[in-house]
Amino acid sequence: MKTLGTHNYFVYILTNKIKTVLYTGITNNLKDRLLFHKNPLPFSKAFTSKYKCFYLVYYELFFEIETAIKREKQIKGWSRAKKEVLITSFNSSWKFLNDDI
Repeated sequence: MKTLGTHNYFVYILTNKIKTVLYTGITNNLKDRLLFHKNPLPFSKAFTSKYKCFYLVYYELFFEIETAIKREKQIKGWSRAKKEVLITSFNSSWKFLNDDI
């Protein structure tokens, strides 16, 4: 068990290869979660599998799960345009960040 203050939670946004779909998620292990999205269970009907959202373009780090969940819900409620501004302010070229994690 981790001690208080050593937890890591990530809110992240994935897109597809042509950047037409956005998916917002939350995890405590971003690297493993990206692998799972890229290699889903056979015949998975998950959103990321269906729309091929495997490419990380944005993430934020949190130390408290409640704060991370609140942020994920906030971003999910935003319009596409507002999410694009957020991504661009963090990653101006929308470079796929998977290999950087």
